[in-house]
Amino acid sequence: MLTQPLLDKLSSLRLVGFRQALEEQRQMAHYAELSFEERLGLLVDRECTRRENNRLHRALRAARFHESATIEDLDLCASRGLQRRLVLEMAESQWIHQHLNTIVLGPTGAGKTYLACALGQAACRQGLSVRYLRTSRLLDDLTHAHADGSYRKELYTLARFDLLILDDWMRDTLNAKQTRDLLEVLDDRYGRRSTLLSGQVPVDQWHSRFPDPTLADAILDRLVHNAYRLELKGESQRKTRSPLAMANT
Repeated sequence: MLTQPLLDKLSSLRLVGFRQALEEQRQMAHYAELSFEERLGLLVDRECTRRENNRLHRALRAARFHESATIEDLDLCASRGLQRRLVLEMAESQWIHQHLNTIVLGPTGAGKTYLACALGQAACRQGLSVRYLRTSRLLDDLTHAHADGSYRKELYTLARFDLLILDDWMRDTLNAKQTRDLLEVLDDRYGRRSTLLSGQVPVDQWHSRFPDPTLADAILDRLVHNAYRLELKGESQRKTRSPLAMANT
């Protein structure tokens, strides 16, 4: 088969990485020293790498992370209250496969959002679907969904993500309608998907922040008893990493 028709066929089959690697092999003489199987293996590896990179890019874009965080860049020193072994184990995402939850707590600026996004990105790398939302944004979206008739569709969408990250959990006062909406979301996910909550308010204060004790019991029952807890300590990372603070050290 002539070279250009072959390249055209590879393009029509959407084997873009395969085609690019083949063109490189044709231009570099040392590839001629390899066997057919070795050269074919390199071509297939290039295509697999391209597809995996594209899949990860789509997953990260769909997750809508607040920060571009990775486990590799996490500060896991003991002074921050993190157990290195536990965090690294959680980065393998087995807890998500087991449909467990995670609660990340700590003071303002301690790095809760970064840690949550890092665990989320680790899940994306392993082929899991993730969505990051501030809790206030989630509640606003559900309010609009009630108004435009898309409420059931919104619930269905949220229920499909392997991991749902709710940041700034319990930061704002909730009304009865918002509490019911949260229960609908969490009830769909309980035992089927995982939820990660990140916030400043200690778990023992959550119950009193819901307007209805019965709904509070139902929500906490679906979140707390099957959840890992990560509690961050120390000064605000925004303060310690500020250019002004670094200039004065």
